[in-house]
Amino acid sequence: MAVDLGEFEHPAWVTAAGTGIGYGLILAVLTLALFVVPWLVFSAL
Repeated sequence: MAVDLGEFEHPAWVTAAGTGIGYGLILAVLTLALFVVPWLVFSAL
């Protein structure tokens, strides 16, 4: 049973992928800003 990859070219799949990637990027930036940067600042003191 082969999967037709043409099914994933629908705009809804592109929107879902973009939402997931954007959410992941925002989480990464917030994690860096709220946890990693303060840890680096306080460990340097």
